[in-house]
Amino acid sequence: MLDPLLRRLIDPPLDRAGAWLAGRGLTANQATLGGLAIGLTTVPLLAGGFYATALVVVLLNRLLDGLDGAIARQGELTPLGGYLDIVCDIAFYAAVPLGFALAAPGNAVWAAVLLASFMCTGASFLGRAIMAAERHEDDGGARGRKSFFHSAGLIEGSETVLAFVLFCLFPASFPWLAAIVALLCFWTAAHRVLEAFRISPGRTPSIG
Repeated sequence: MLDPLLRRLIDPPLDRAGAWLAGRGLTANQATLGGLAIGLTTVPLLAGGFYATALVVVLLNRLLDGLDGAIARQGELTPLGGYLDIVCDIAFYAAVPLGFALAAPGNAVWAAVLLASFMCTGASFLGRAIMAAERHEDDGGARGRKSFFHSAGLIEGSETVLAFVLFCLFPASFPWLAAIVALLCFWTAAHRVLEAFRISPGRTPSIG
């Protein structure tokens, strides 16, 4: 929801930084994998209760996630780059709830619910992208130049980052915060499924 607005603010400085890094030989895939390696350290940090350090790591991971796209835009966007980016994003998104589940027994149930909601939003997002590719749809570019279709939703990248920041700032409130975020994620997934039905009139969905 906030991604189009924030893109207009952050893309210009990211593109300048991406051009500088690309000129020094850093590739987008290197930035993506480096960001994931850094991001996965949130698991032991959160499990150990080092929430302030984990917050810094979350922000650093998201910075590198923005820079990999900026580096890629200096040349030609590739399907492999887009694939690697989304896989690493999903892996990082799973790492944060896992870290909170390990941090305190009382977090475990709500971390599991949050992970389930992330599964639903991820599946609805990627499934919608497949439909868009088959129908040759264009997402309008509001979320920047992408290698594949990005469907809108109540919870997108910006909202997820905001949630992670709140988790780290208020770790004792993780169960309540996770429940709210999970509800919004389930809502987003349901909306995308309904949209898929809306753009496919007269078609009976198949299972398999």
